[in-house]
Amino acid sequence: MPHARLPSADARRWWGLGFISGAVSLIVVDSTIVNVAIPAVVGDLGISSTEVQWVQEVYTLAFASLLLLFGALADRLGRRRMMTAGVALFAVASVAAALAPSGGLLILARAVQGIGGALILPTTLSLLNATFRGRERGIAFAVWGSTIGGMAALGPLLGGWLTTSFSWRWAFGINVPLGAIVIAGVLLTIRESREPSTRIDLVGSALSVVLFGTLVFGLIEGRSYGWLRSRDDISFGSFTWTADLSPIPVAFAVSAVSLVVLLLWSRHRGRAGRSSLLDLSLFRVGTFARGNVVALVVSLGEFGIILSLPLWLQFVLGFDALRTGLVLLALAIGSFAASGLAGAFSGRLPAVVVVRAGIAAEMVGIVGIAFAVGPDAGWGWLLPPLFVYGFGVGLATAQLTGVVLQDVPVERSGQASGTQSTARQVGSALGVAILGTVLFTSTGATLAASLDDQGLPAAARDEVVAAVVDSAGAAIAGFDDAGQTEVADAAAAFSAGTRYSALTAAGFLALGLIASAGLGAGRRERDERSDSVGTASPHWDSNPD
Repeated sequence: MPHARLPSADARRWWGLGFISGAVSLIVVDSTIVNVAIPAVVGDLGISSTEVQWVQEVYTLAFASLLLLFGALADRLGRRRMMTAGVALFAVASVAAALAPSGGLLILARAVQGIGGALILPTTLSLLNATFRGRERGIAFAVWGSTIGGMAALGPLLGGWLTTSFSWRWAFGINVPLGAIVIAGVLLTIRESREPSTRIDLVGSALSVVLFGTLVFGLIEGRSYGWLRSRDDISFGSFTWTADLSPIPVAFAVSAVSLVVLLLWSRHRGRAGRSSLLDLSLFRVGTFARGNVVALVVSLGEFGIILSLPLWLQFVLGFDALRTGLVLLALAIGSFAASGLAGAFSGRLPAVVVVRAGIAAEMVGIVGIAFAVGPDAGWGWLLPPLFVYGFGVGLATAQLTGVVLQDVPVERSGQASGTQSTARQVGSALGVAILGTVLFTSTGATLAASLDDQGLPAAARDEVVAAVVDSAGAAIAGFDDAGQTEVADAAAAFSAGTRYSALTAAGFLALGLIASAGLGAGRRERDERSDSVGTASPHWDSNPD
């Protein structure tokens, strides 16, 4: 009798693409949900502006520090196995974040989420690289990129609805059912792939954690501890820093030394024929090397505005979280439109042309946002530049990934994916740290100057400035409720800080556009030329389960 027909392998992998994109959605939506929910967290847990940055940064820091290690581990232990483990860990950490009773525990839960995210992202890329070929790979990357671009803006809408209608805690709790769906779908549709010969570089992994940890610590805490000289005695648990020199330059020095040692260690292992966390031989592939530089620089400015804009909308214009998410929906619409267009033109236009057009559109959009921001601004003026900005993100994200990985051998795709993802995440971490510092430092300086012009005593001026900056802008509404005249100055200062932050992001994007000038169109993908004669394929487990 005839056997029941099972879904074809071709159909299963396209379904699998949807679930892989769902895994990416988890980490992207969560990181953007938090931006909209932060004002509610500030009010509920009473966290400071420095803690606000840490809620964002500890996630990105853990993410960036472990991407290279987990990319290599995925190649050795199994890409599907690592991705599902990451989704499970991410869901568990989301529960801890939803139940956090204090800012410190929320930051700890976000760090664990970052570890889960680092397990997910490079494995999604290496699975796509191992599963799809030729023009199909371009379509798969376009879907992957549209997920990142679109969910980066749909996240605030979902987070706004959950925060306004229920609680900011549900913004984390939603990850649990979504994670369960992704795990089940991936196990049913994606075959395991791995490279058993891959070796793990533990020394390089430790050096990368120190490198990124000290760098981001210095950028975030510099305005609190002092960039050169210590402002006060600083306590780290039971240890107290009493030196006149601030710990910030020490952190930067440790980061620089770690970078040099990591490069020397990687070169040593490469010459000895041993695998290293940072495979310097990959950088001999021109598209990979130059593409990573562009990815890092562009990421410095790409999503930084998502940190400051929700704070400005809620604390200056008085929006609730849901209205904030609705405004940011314009970014999502632009990103979806552009990603669909990029997928349609995949293989017809050089990817680097699309990347440059996307970066240029991002610059135009973010400059428009900067000019639309003001204490009495109408929110409608934000919609066109947000759409243009999202359009640029949608064009650039997936195509840049394709450029970076197009000439990398499949058997090294996990490590290459981890490297390019690290470049993006390091850029994002540095961008959020720098733009957050620009936002709060310029807000404080502008407000102090304004209050000085009004003749406010120095003690009262410092108290107002500290209240606005330390609360990440939440104190502005309190001034209004108390009938204090400082509310107008505070709103204007926070608007100025948001504007300076946006212009700084545009500057980083301009540098990325300049860097892309050295990024050629590259060769067509290796497998397009060699499919007819056969190519080495990744190791596929015979049992798909």
